[in-house]
Amino acid sequence: MPRPPFVFFCYLFVAAGLSVSAEAQQRVSRPGEYSGYSAPTYDGYQRISQYVTMHDGVRLAVDVLRPTKGGVLHTERLPVAWTHHRYHRAFFRNDSLIDYPKGFGRGVDQLLEHGYVVAAVDTRGGGASFGTQLGFFQREEARDAYEITEWLAAQPWSTGKIGMMGRSYLGITQLFAASEKPPHLKAIFPEMAVFEWYPVIYPGGIFRDDFFAKWQQLTDQLDRSVPFDWGAMRFQGVAPVDGPNGKMLRDSAISAHAINRDMLEMWSGVPYRNSVDPKTGKQIHSERGPATYLRAINRSGIPVYTLAGWFDAFPRDALLWYGNLTVPEKLIIGPWFHGQDQGFDLGAERLRWFDYWLKGIDNGIMREPSLRYYVLNAPVGKEWRTASRWPIPQAISTSFYFAAGPSSSVPSSNDGLLGRGAPKSLAAADSQTVDTTATLSPGNRWASTYGGPIGYPDLAPNDAKGLTYTTPPLNGDVEVIGHPIAHVWVRSSAPDADVFVFLEDVSPTGASNYVTEGVLRASHRKLVKPPFNNFGLPWSRSYQQDMAPLPDRPTELVFDLLPTAKRFVAGHRIRVTVTGGDRDTHRKLYPNPPPQVVIYRDRTRASRIVLPMAPVK
Repeated sequence: MPRPPFVFFCYLFVAAGLSVSAEAQQRVSRPGEYSGYSAPTYDGYQRISQYVTMHDGVRLAVDVLRPTKGGVLHTERLPVAWTHHRYHRAFFRNDSLIDYPKGFGRGVDQLLEHGYVVAAVDTRGGGASFGTQLGFFQREEARDAYEITEWLAAQPWSTGKIGMMGRSYLGITQLFAASEKPPHLKAIFPEMAVFEWYPVIYPGGIFRDDFFAKWQQLTDQLDRSVPFDWGAMRFQGVAPVDGPNGKMLRDSAISAHAINRDMLEMWSGVPYRNSVDPKTGKQIHSERGPATYLRAINRSGIPVYTLAGWFDAFPRDALLWYGNLTVPEKLIIGPWFHGQDQGFDLGAERLRWFDYWLKGIDNGIMREPSLRYYVLNAPVGKEWRTASRWPIPQAISTSFYFAAGPSSSVPSSNDGLLGRGAPKSLAAADSQTVDTTATLSPGNRWASTYGGPIGYPDLAPNDAKGLTYTTPPLNGDVEVIGHPIAHVWVRSSAPDADVFVFLEDVSPTGASNYVTEGVLRASHRKLVKPPFNNFGLPWSRSYQQDMAPLPDRPTELVFDLLPTAKRFVAGHRIRVTVTGGDRDTHRKLYPNPPPQVVIYRDRTRASRIVLPMAPVK
């Protein structure tokens, strides 16, 4: 029997409502989760590799990966996401070709499936590209990024809307590209990228020689295209471009890389922020530093999504970008070392970002809080927090003072107390001969940047080589979210001193767990106002004319530690350890015999650490 018209239309209305409701339930867009806004309409890709010639005649090797479905190449114009690659856009492993999605491009397959062209380009002087490298991030490289962006935009398979992505070197190249303002670059997604180079290369004025020794070794092997292992990666040579002359051209390009500049030699010879590179006559730290081009990046208007890790080398850098960019921006900081993003679907997040900016899909990503960060050791379900500015306003600067410990009467003891009460004594100090074997071990945040081991051991053995100041067991949980600041009053028998400060979490078993660190060479102690928003933190300019020897009297050193977001749980203790070096990471200052260093902790010379304490949630 036919339904009455009214009943029939009601049925259609309800059915349509149920369909819309079901569709709405499938639409998910939140950090690391994304579905229902764009469809994965492709199931494979076709790789084409060729040379593209730059304005000065240098040819760059370019891989273009175009989506396919059932082996059939797409026909419609698609947006493009590309990466400017220093570590081979494609290489061989066990005689198999490892292209960008199979190698460095974790999660890139999601872009291809959802209708994006992906491209990977060897930087000039690297991989199969021609040219030479006179040290990383030369200005020609930024100009190359402009030209490649515009070349991709002009291709018949491109919509002309271009994005960039990649981590570390591949993240920094995006910021330089933005400084050139290519007309068709619409959004970038830099991961674990530097802000300014000097505090990375010379933290507190101390050369981080381990990083550059290992990085030079790595890039030398890449540039010679010899087989070697890099972490879990096995490299057996860079892939040539397509065509019968591909191998010959690749080999010709590699021969030109033989004169690439030695990075260890280059950076070890420029110890001050205003040091002039003898080969170029330019102040190299500023010339090669992305922050130098901050105004140009902001003028570009190009949106920036930054990913960082609390145990990466660059969490301070990520926050400085966040605090200084005026373009549309987002930042996520997880519990990661360099190269990590466990527990977070990076591919989905990139897709959310590029869907919004390159396809115009309103998935709500820009209506979310601009900052998302992870609190270490917070309870399950309370680890991830959001904010709209940094530092978070809830964090209150709280001083913890160095004080005498229960064994202070024993001259060899290094065990002091850390407490909130300001010292009352007119004269109090701790003295120790610098132990030049002190080290955090090779498995640290800096080693992870060149593929070294990841994970800190129990720091108690290292603590024994310095001076420690530790709170009693905590009565309740406390959270430190922000930038700790050290105020250390020192005197040394030498004309200079390196002061390393480590913030640690001591468990009830006595194991001492790394949280963060800061360092300053005493001769670099002069503080000035920085040329960018530094959140009110102490900033040492480290110009050559700022240098001053350590006088033969107590002198205050003030410097920040790398930022953190950390919950110290009840029963644990907060520890500050002060050493005179970090053997496996930084170049040693002291000759033999090492000097005697005194740390003061009295009423007028109160050594302390200032922690940004936030209410526990």
